[in-house]
Amino acid sequence: MLRILFGEPPRKTEGKLLETIQAMEQYAALLSKLIQQGQDADHKLRKYEIYTKGLISSLDELEQSQYAARKYGALITSMTIEAMSVEEMMYYRRHVYFDKNAFIRLFALLDKLGTLMNDYLGLQTERVKAHFSYFTVLRTLFQRNVYPELTLPLHMLKEEHKEAMNRLRKRRNTEIHYMNSEMQDDLKQNQEAYSEQHRLENIEQQTQDLAQLMDLVLDTLKLTFHHAYRQMKK
Repeated sequence: MLRILFGEPPRKTEGKLLETIQAMEQYAALLSKLIQQGQDADHKLRKYEIYTKGLISSLDELEQSQYAARKYGALITSMTIEAMSVEEMMYYRRHVYFDKNAFIRLFALLDKLGTLMNDYLGLQTERVKAHFSYFTVLRTLFQRNVYPELTLPLHMLKEEHKEAMNRLRKRRNTEIHYMNSEMQDDLKQNQEAYSEQHRLENIEQQTQDLAQLMDLVLDTLKLTFHHAYRQMKK
């Protein structure tokens, strides 16, 4: 959908993104089959099917936002706000919008996945923490030493992307709880040298962080839904 902003054709879904969506669709198709066979007396399978289709939509929205943020970020060459032309300022504002949209969606998607995992794995994480995140669920799995075939690779993924995750989580928390995340550098610069021009945040670093965590999301989803499929087939 957003590729039209750059005069490009619609996305051709391939590679890791395609593999991940196929894993999710395979699980949803199995749930649908079991429901049609009358094996959903407590309506849990229907709930899992709805959650899975919602996650597919969330992944599509995340990928589009990340793509648009990267494309607009690549069009920015100035080092300060004051040096920007009118056109470049428009690109910058669009980059900020889609970048922010992407990192908020990324954590939201992971937390939705955590809710599904908590339910289908019977973890009851809500007894320990009423409002839990994906990372709370992963920590619960790790501490209880259950489902190691899923827990260990998910934990390794988290550790592999730990630095980028911490930077993005800090930006997300700043955006939600304190101030616009892109203005954090402005505040720091004003405190250090009030009269200096406003240097831009490190757009290249932020773009790389978002790309890294997009990979984490794809690998996490693929691992989880292959596991969920196998569990349901038992």
